[in-house]
Amino acid sequence: MSLDTLTAAARAWIDGDPDPVTSAEMEQLVAAGDEEALADRLDSRLRFGTAGLRGEVGAGSNRMNRAVVIQATRGLANHLLEQGMSGPVVVGYDARISSRRFMEDTVGVLAAAGFHVRYFDVPTPTPLVAFAARRLDAAAAVVVTASHNPPQDNGYKVYAGNGAQIVPPDDVLIASEIDRAGAAALVPRIRWSAVAESDLCSPLDPDGFFSKYVDAIDRPQADRATTPLRIVYTPLHGVGGRYTKELLESGGHEVVPVVAQFEPDGAFPTVDFPNPEEPGAMDEAFAIAERDSSIDLIIANDPDADRLAVAVRSGDRWQALTGNQVGVLLADWSLDGSKARPLVINSIVSSPMLGRLAAVRGATWAVTLTGFKWIWNAALDLAAADHEFIMGYEEALGYSVGPAVRDKDGIATALVFADMAADAKARGLSVIDRLAALYAEVGVWASAQHSVRFEGPGGMEQIGPMLDRLAATPPTDLDGFVVTGVVDYRQGADDRPRYLGATPLIDLDLGEAGRCLIRPSGTEPKLKIYVDLTEAAAGAEAAAVLAAEGRLRDRAATVARAAAAAMGM
Repeated sequence: MSLDTLTAAARAWIDGDPDPVTSAEMEQLVAAGDEEALADRLDSRLRFGTAGLRGEVGAGSNRMNRAVVIQATRGLANHLLEQGMSGPVVVGYDARISSRRFMEDTVGVLAAAGFHVRYFDVPTPTPLVAFAARRLDAAAAVVVTASHNPPQDNGYKVYAGNGAQIVPPDDVLIASEIDRAGAAALVPRIRWSAVAESDLCSPLDPDGFFSKYVDAIDRPQADRATTPLRIVYTPLHGVGGRYTKELLESGGHEVVPVVAQFEPDGAFPTVDFPNPEEPGAMDEAFAIAERDSSIDLIIANDPDADRLAVAVRSGDRWQALTGNQVGVLLADWSLDGSKARPLVINSIVSSPMLGRLAAVRGATWAVTLTGFKWIWNAALDLAAADHEFIMGYEEALGYSVGPAVRDKDGIATALVFADMAADAKARGLSVIDRLAALYAEVGVWASAQHSVRFEGPGGMEQIGPMLDRLAATPPTDLDGFVVTGVVDYRQGADDRPRYLGATPLIDLDLGEAGRCLIRPSGTEPKLKIYVDLTEAAAGAEAAAVLAAEGRLRDRAATVARAAAAAMGM
């Protein structure tokens, strides 16, 4: 767009913006003639997808702001009305600085559209909102959250009437309605000052729903005699603090909170990036554990408490477990033989080790596209064939145990993992011993990732042709591993279940050695390479098994780089 075109678009956006703060922000950009900034904010809009909306807070159609939230909510309301959906809509929000105002606008638009809105009036964990939506038989639920994104971001997550996050075609239908919503300032909305007087809006009691949640969550092998743990816990300035602490303490464990990070704070003063996967995010928790030899476990939630990170003692040091390691440990503990047709699920980029474990435990294993929306829709589809969902996970620190919450849940799984670790302690074992025993039983598995970014204009456009070339002329080997087959997941969707539909992903089969997956990022101009390698364990001694896992992980990283080189990157 030219500067004149951008300026006209900015004026139109200002006219439709109900928020004087972002209107003034856009006015300043227009007055400065800042073409680059105007283009960044106005030459596109945040697109609504299966993950809802997520982006940096600020003025413009390509930012998270009140106007975008109002339009998105009107689009959602129109979609629900078009589908003839009845029942309430549940709304929650996290502790980010803009979340409360976005929640108020969401409630106001839904109520003006005729929906009975049940809202949490305090920042609330995402799993608790999802749980409440199921309990209330809600037509939909909205959580205003950017989860583990940087502090400057916010987001808008939508759950369908089945209690799981939306999947196609709902995302496309909602996006179309958003496009037709019109100027945000003209969208009907009950002002927050009038919400208390509206029969359509009523607050929910978080403590009451948390009590119901505690009663409903699965706690496998809860009757086992265990030795309570001392656990360092951090919610990373998020909303999970008191809930996760209370749940762990109800299980008999002692919680040592990271005090500086315990209260919700959307400024995230002690971390640059509140994602427990990011280097440095858990440093405060590690520092406490390293000073106190009686600490058994470190646990962290991300800011909306739907993810769980775990670190355990390994010899004389603390080791952060990967999402795949936590996932298979939870699966092993949860597959206790009490269910007739147990089902475990993980996303396609998560470790195939879960499949090996399921086979020896007599469970069914399903694989889905990335995202818990697919894991839980697979669980619901397979429940029709009398499979009973036990647990699901994705390698990005997301886990779900049992049917209480149809999404990832970092609160309940914190207790389940602590129970497993406490059982190991009672037997004179460590979590590392238990992991080594699994490696000895089903093979040592190690995973590595590698990303290649495509900088500059047209970066995204380079990725599709690169996948085309890879599928047409795949490498014959990767760092000495023979490529025995290729699956292009852009093709053949009609022969796969809906939860493993068409997606831009290439699978290079390495035979008994493992596999290499290549897919584009959903939000950035980069290719992501995932490598999973396996080999038989030489014995069951923990130190030797874990040393083998370390060597295999290094080799997986080398294979990932070889895959990038084979594509000319």
